[in-house]
Amino acid sequence: MISRRHFLRGFGGMTAATASTGAYGLSEPVVRLTLTRYDLSPRHWPSDFPLKIAAIADIHACDPWMSLDRIAEIVERTNALNPDIIVLLGDYVAGLRHVTRFIPASEWAAVLKHLKAPLGVHAVLGNHDYWDDKTVQRLGQGTPVARRALERAGIPVYENDAVRLVKDGRPFWLAGLGDQLAYLPARRYREIRRIGVDDLNATLAKVTDDAPVILLAHEPDVALRVPSRVALQLSGHTHGGQIRLLGWSPAVPVKHGMRLAYGHIKLKCDVVVSGGLGCSIMPFRLGVPPEIVQVTLGAKGPVVS
Repeated sequence: MISRRHFLRGFGGMTAATASTGAYGLSEPVVRLTLTRYDLSPRHWPSDFPLKIAAIADIHACDPWMSLDRIAEIVERTNALNPDIIVLLGDYVAGLRHVTRFIPASEWAAVLKHLKAPLGVHAVLGNHDYWDDKTVQRLGQGTPVARRALERAGIPVYENDAVRLVKDGRPFWLAGLGDQLAYLPARRYREIRRIGVDDLNATLAKVTDDAPVILLAHEPDVALRVPSRVALQLSGHTHGGQIRLLGWSPAVPVKHGMRLAYGHIKLKCDVVVSGGLGCSIMPFRLGVPPEIVQVTLGAKGPVVS
């Protein structure tokens, strides 16, 4: 039988460990910044065509968890990678209410404007970029504030669109899918049968030759429908579960399991899901530090570091 002294000692240790874990989880979003590298050779990407991509996902700008100084640090670290192209994978606005200030879109976009790459900076929107715009939600249509801010900063935003880019005389397509969770089915506004603005078929129809395709899609779920015509899909949204213990995350819906929660997945195309940078619901990360993702295509084999 456990004595009172041993019980209190054990309880005290558990309390201290819980407090320590909680403090670490709260500090991780604002202190740590990691780089995750993937060297990939997708089936439908030429092995002799090297392309370095830097991907930024789920910034969720707000004080104190994702300040303008923090975003500037992310921009500096991303530029230092000297990527060929930079892609932004959505959710720029705050995704939580426990903040001291909601940073206006004009401010965070002005910092992202300093991202630089030879083939440019390209973006898609995420669900929070739609959800945060009450006018767009009420009308069930329109251009979110986040998109207008990015475009004023000189960053093109793709919604079911594609652009043909060329590196060293080699063409490829960058396609951007509309957000799959754009409209909340809120009865106070109207009945909504379709909550997304995504159209995968229309997006890929804009690819007019056989050059390889990279698809940007904020939510990774669409990967189950993406055809082999696409070489690589880049996504965010999940935050890697935001809390991840022994490969399991309580935040990832059971219907998806952990398959599309984080990392490199091979389906009909290669898929990389970023763990993102900011937080949603609660300002807490554990086991999934904020990360910038670097994907190098045309490598000899899959390497993750």
